[in-house]
Amino acid sequence: MKKFIAGCVAALTLAAGPVLAAGGGAPWDKFPADRVTDQAALQNGAKLFVNYCLNCHSASFMRYNRMEELGLTKEQIKGNLMFAADKVGDTMTVAMNNREAKDWFGAAPPDLTVIARSRAGKQGTGADYLYTYMRGFYRDETKATGWNNTAFPSVAMPHVLWELQGTQRAVYEDVKDPHDTTKTVHQFKGLQLETKGQMTPGEYDSAMADLVAFLQWMGEPAQNQRFRLGVYVLFFLGLMTILAWRLNAAFWKDVK
Repeated sequence: MKKFIAGCVAALTLAAGPVLAAGGGAPWDKFPADRVTDQAALQNGAKLFVNYCLNCHSASFMRYNRMEELGLTKEQIKGNLMFAADKVGDTMTVAMNNREAKDWFGAAPPDLTVIARSRAGKQGTGADYLYTYMRGFYRDETKATGWNNTAFPSVAMPHVLWELQGTQRAVYEDVKDPHDTTKTVHQFKGLQLETKGQMTPGEYDSAMADLVAFLQWMGEPAQNQRFRLGVYVLFFLGLMTILAWRLNAAFWKDVK
């Protein structure tokens, strides 16, 4: 019963995420969708995921051996991507339980197996949201973690990738209030890099595209096969339509 209740709470948390993110967050950037079909990008995304995300977030509906579909061998998976499991057929879980996580962070980190599918909204796909989110952290001393996020204001998650990206600061400007031109409002202008990280901004954006591509793939590992099969099916239906049309014309040409 406890597991059922915990599952319901997790589902509600995932469902509430897009609403919270959409409430006052910045416009979403477009995720480079070609990364989902790039095997090297997916492999790099898997490496980033297990090194930076799998410490707190689980992917309990995904097994390590599914990454063989990304061109990795069992030996590569065991040697480079398995830090919290013994068997390559195990699911991608974490040792931290939800009660401990809630005490430490105020909320249990959501499972990331289908996070890209659950975060879609009016501004774009779930991948667009995650791509914006992972690049939108900035320093904010008014928050308990010292961090804030443009896509998810007042987010509880700290910026675990700050060493790669560096630290950013929010830049504001005073503009006239559109409803009352005699007043000015403090308007968010953008983010400015304060201290450099291990990666350049371009390298970090590329790394986040790889990470989001892996999260997108993990939500539906068979999606690339589905797309290819869809093309073959449409081609077959088109060919059959032409054949049926010509056969119909030949059959009725002598009938008045």
